[in-house]
Amino acid sequence: MTTLATLITEIKPLNQQAMSKAQAHLDGLIKPVGSLGRLEHLALQLSGMGGLDPALTINKKLMMVMCADHGVYAEGVSAAPQSVTRIQAENMTRHNTGVCLLAAQAGADVCIVDVGIDGDPLPGLVNMKVARGSGNIARGPAMSRQQAEALLLAIAQLTREKARRGVNLFGVGELGMANTTAASAVVSALLALPPESTVGRGANLPEEKLAHKMAVVRLALETNQPDPDDGIDVLAKVGGFDIVAMAGVMLGAASLGLPVVLDGFISCASALAICQVAPGVRPYLIASHRSGEQGAQRVLDALGLPAYLQLEMRLGEGSGAALALPLVDAACLLYHNMGHLADSNITL
Repeated sequence: MTTLATLITEIKPLNQQAMSKAQAHLDGLIKPVGSLGRLEHLALQLSGMGGLDPALTINKKLMMVMCADHGVYAEGVSAAPQSVTRIQAENMTRHNTGVCLLAAQAGADVCIVDVGIDGDPLPGLVNMKVARGSGNIARGPAMSRQQAEALLLAIAQLTREKARRGVNLFGVGELGMANTTAASAVVSALLALPPESTVGRGANLPEEKLAHKMAVVRLALETNQPDPDDGIDVLAKVGGFDIVAMAGVMLGAASLGLPVVLDGFISCASALAICQVAPGVRPYLIASHRSGEQGAQRVLDALGLPAYLQLEMRLGEGSGAALALPLVDAACLLYHNMGHLADSNITL
């Protein structure tokens, strides 16, 4: 029987020998050494991932969008009505939302997973609902530790099943009103930062309500006392089902040596938590963009993952991750198809 502990032990470090060969190959292409900048760093990172076989070959791309409602919505921390979670999830099945359009442009499919929408299951979504919304973190835990561990494992297994069907590049996204509040609490807990450093406007929260949102995050931390040395405890106490589920994608992909493209602040908060639990996940993560959300750069710095794009996006859904998928294609294309200095009579 597969357990979380088993999956964690299956994560292998990047293959340094393969990366050394890839570096020599990159240096021999018809260009000044290092002139493709971070595209070369990306190609090098991908070259060490054992799940990409043949090396740097992307067969099938999949955006996995985790949808859930949050009990902390009741504290007045969101400008949008909670019903938007369900409405927007339904819109995704019509393929007309930001992530769906950008994924289609990148040649990626979209898998929409209901892990906690407050309502009956929707056609077109994968139904892995834990409950109709998580608990209100300002009053108690978001979920039990058992629920968090079971969801992590279930989503990791779903991810591994998608990989068995040919997917070898994943992107993550989320949908859930008030989830920036939970993400801010997760980041504050793990990095010992005050809410003033992690709380932002989310989906256009009025400026005058920011202080209240910060106070709610502070109350959530005081009420639940999450352990910063235990990422699962943090996710269970002040996270949410969507945040836990994205961590499950990262764990499942890394266990097979496959890359995951992160979206913005919320997915990076999820990454921060799973990397505390399983540090081996981190080399398999690719930061798509620096979100316009407060605290985004602090989380990227803590992860040691510089973002590839800076567009001040804060839509969520996985839109930034979908937008960055072609960068992975570009790194692979250049690696495999660019000419060699040795064949061109060029000395640089």
